Amino acid sequence: MSSELHQSVPMVLCLPLMTWQIKLLRLGAVMCMGVTAGAYILTLFAMKYRQRVLGLILISPLCRAPSWTEWLLNKVMSNLLYFYGMCGVVKELLLKRYFSKEVRGNVQVPESDIVQACRRLLDERQSINIWQFLEAMNGRPDLSEGLRKLHCRSLIFVGENSPFHSEALHMTSKLDRRYSALVEVQACGSMVTEEQPHAMLIPIEYFLTGYGLYRATLSVSPRSPLSPSCISPELLSPESMGLKLKPIKTRISLEV
Repeated sequence: MSSELHQSVPMVLCLPLMTWQIKLLRLGAVMCMGVTAGAYILTLFAMKYRQRVLGLILISPLCRAPSWTEWLLNKVMSNLLYFYGMCGVVKELLLKRYFSKEVRGNVQVPESDIVQACRRLLDERQSINIWQFLEAMNGRPDLSEGLRKLHCRSLIFVGENSPFHSEALHMTSKLDRRYSALVEVQACGSMVTEEQPHAMLIPIEYFLTGYGLYRATLSVSPRSPLSPSCISPELLSPESMGLKLKPIKTRISLEV
C-alpha cells in the first residue's frame, strides 16, 4: 500500500460509514454542512453519491491537494506531536490555522472564550489522533476535476483571514455558477461558525428558501442580529442572498 493511499484511508472510510448511517436512519437525500476537512469529506461524498445529497453548506472548504506550505506545516506539527505530544507550539499553529487574530488576542486584548475552550479541547485529545488527522490531510487527493459535475446547490462561507481562503475561491471557480454561491466574511478566520455565526444566518435562510424549507422575506430576518448598516443594500435582495445562488460577499463591521 502506497504512503499516499495509507494517509488518505481515514477520509475514504468516512464515505461508506456515512452511507450506512443514512440508510440506517432511512433518510432520503440529506442537507450536509461541514468545516474545512469535514467540508472536503462531504464534497467527496456528494460527488460519489449524488442522489444522497440535497445540498452542501461548506465552511472554509478544501478541494485541492495540499500546497507545499500546508504540507510542510502539517509535517512540522506531525513531528512535534510524535516527539513531544500536544506541546504549546502545536497548539499555537493549530489555533492560528483556524482562528483569526481578532479572537486569538494579544498583549492588550485577552483571548476569546472560543479560543480558550479550543485550547482545553486540544489538551483532552490524544496526540496520535491529531497526528493521524494531519497525515490524512497531507495525503488528500485533488477534487477539482469532479467539481464541475457536482450539481447539488452549494453555499460556501470563508473568512477573509483564513489560510484556506484561496481554496474557497478556487472551489467556487470550479463549481457550476448556477448552483453555487460564495460568502466572504471580513475580519474572520476559518471557523466562521464559531467567530461570526451571525454572518451566516441570512445567506442560509435564503439558501434554504430555495428548497421550501424556510420562508424568507425581503427585509432583514428578525432572528438575525445583523442590521442593514452592516451589509451593503444590494446584499439584501433575494437574488444576492442565494435564491439564484449568485456569488455574494458579506461586509461585517468589527463594531458589531
